[in-house]
Amino acid sequence: MATFKAIRIDKAEKGQTVGLVDFDEKELMDGDVTVAVEWSTVNYKDGLAVTGKAPVVRRFPMIPGIDFVGTVESSANPEWKAGNRVILNGWGTGETHLGAYAEKSRVKGDWLVPLPAGMTGREAMAIGTAGYTAMLAVMALEDRGVTPDRGPVVVTGAAGGVGSVAIALLAKLGFHVVASTGRPQEGDYLKGLGAKELIDRAELAAPGKPLGKERWAGGVDSVGSTTLANILATTKYGGAVAACGLAGGMDLPTSVAPFILRGVSLMGIDSVMCPQARRRQAWKRLASDLDRSKLGTIASEIGLADVIATGQAILDGKIRGRTVVKIRPDVQN
Repeated sequence: MATFKAIRIDKAEKGQTVGLVDFDEKELMDGDVTVAVEWSTVNYKDGLAVTGKAPVVRRFPMIPGIDFVGTVESSANPEWKAGNRVILNGWGTGETHLGAYAEKSRVKGDWLVPLPAGMTGREAMAIGTAGYTAMLAVMALEDRGVTPDRGPVVVTGAAGGVGSVAIALLAKLGFHVVASTGRPQEGDYLKGLGAKELIDRAELAAPGKPLGKERWAGGVDSVGSTTLANILATTKYGGAVAACGLAGGMDLPTSVAPFILRGVSLMGIDSVMCPQARRRQAWKRLASDLDRSKLGTIASEIGLADVIATGQAILDGKIRGRTVVKIRPDVQN
């Protein structure tokens, strides 16, 4: 295949241009593994990249897309051989290294993890970087001793990708999950994932006190800013909050009060450069701890040509759950 279909972003005088093109294989970047990409997803970060709303792309031209599942075509890395099915999340793909919205990718073998046994490629990308990030957040809460018997946990941005998978994971692990959302029409959807209570995001969006009434043992926050500050202020003594997003802003208007008066822990979750051992542990847990029957509810499917419009829609808050991208029209699960 001398050329293949890809979404390509180029720098323009004002911002960038983006479109579906025939990409020349000779333009692929260095790497010791070449993968035939089969499935990808649209994450919030991908929306920022394809729309140019934030400086996600650091190199031009760029193929966006931060995660994929595919089959190894060729490998000079001893860890992988042709025919292996692999997952990639992060490592700068779609930012500094040509990414996932293409029928082919050349990457470092050290960036890849195996597709868990019994999990389809479509399922893995219905989970995607958002779901993998949610699993990292749940693991971080567990590391800090947050258990179901300590009280409820709150999940913000509940109808989004991270929130949806976090609710399903926490519910299966036995937690009483409180879902914070600005989309009350998604109540049945969130309860179907396992949420026991719903609160309007407005409860957490307005500036609050340094300390409030203790409400939850922990939280998974994908919003940031005032929302995160309010969660910290209302977390129970010795509780913990995992922060993994900035949809509401990068600022954090809080005080030291929750940390020094209640011993609350704030844990940052990074999925991009997460060490291999932790990645593999997260995907192993996703294979065992996530009720994958929920993925049919969480995920919808599009083709490669629909990625650009979907990127804008995810920024506009119009996407529920996860969006799976079928990269090759003829691919099976």
